[in-house]
Amino acid sequence: MNLRFVEAFYWVATLRSVSRAAEKLFITQSAMSSRIAALEEELGTLLLDRRDKSFRLTIAGTRFLTHAEKLLELQRTAKAELSGGSVSGELVLRVGAIESVMHSWLTDWLSELRKQHAGLAIELTVETTPLLLDHVHRGVIDLAFAAAPATSGGVRSAVMPSMPMVFIGHRDSVKQRAYTAAQTAAMEIMTFQRGSQPYVALIDLLREAQIDGARIHAISSISAMIELIEAKFGIATLPRAAADRLAASRNVRIVPTALTLPPLTIFASYRSDPASIDIPAALNLARRCAERLNEARKSSSKKSMT
Repeated sequence: MNLRFVEAFYWVATLRSVSRAAEKLFITQSAMSSRIAALEEELGTLLLDRRDKSFRLTIAGTRFLTHAEKLLELQRTAKAELSGGSVSGELVLRVGAIESVMHSWLTDWLSELRKQHAGLAIELTVETTPLLLDHVHRGVIDLAFAAAPATSGGVRSAVMPSMPMVFIGHRDSVKQRAYTAAQTAAMEIMTFQRGSQPYVALIDLLREAQIDGARIHAISSISAMIELIEAKFGIATLPRAAADRLAASRNVRIVPTALTLPPLTIFASYRSDPASIDIPAALNLARRCAERLNEARKSSSKKSMT
């Protein structure tokens, strides 16, 4: 049995779309249909119900889906065992992440992942949460690290370590040892796009502090925020890990303020690919990288206080 045909059927059934499955496997829709037809001919039964435009598996297709997943998992296990634990260079992991993750632990995670799977090719997309969730729903990416979980059928979600958030401003402008809530709110404040978790959290925080009239700017790019901060446009809300890294190389520093931002919750959303790497295991590695970064920050904070 040709496992490429099995893989084609698996993704058509999982994504419930021939076109999306073809996009994921980088083949044409006609080639995808040909693979499904060849598999049906070999099995001697129809797997897809083609009587109308709605997508449906036949009873045989539903039963074979379980076998297809097992066959692809067996292929992955055999390759890993015979290659000493690493995956083959044919495999690609398509990852999407919001900028907050990109500027914190994502680089460390990708480096560790490459050490475990030397032949694995990475395709990285950095986008906003809504776009990433749409990508993982449609199968454009395999795994998304975003500020909200995906909820469509077949997509799994897991909670990742949350990110402490801080205010960051120009090094020359942040001169006081401490700023009151009112003093902080009086500055021009930049945060992520409207509707994002950081934007909503900032609005709620100011409301709870009974502060009105704060000028808030929605900026979707961390790089743009830093450029504006260095131009002394105002201050911005960023993950603490990103702020620490940027403070080491750019003319910025954390604003010591009485306003305490809530942490940013990160979710991993993914579809398991039985022919690729073990994504739950990769997520455990990502958690360790994120936790290691948080522990290093706490340790550094303790040392600076002594």
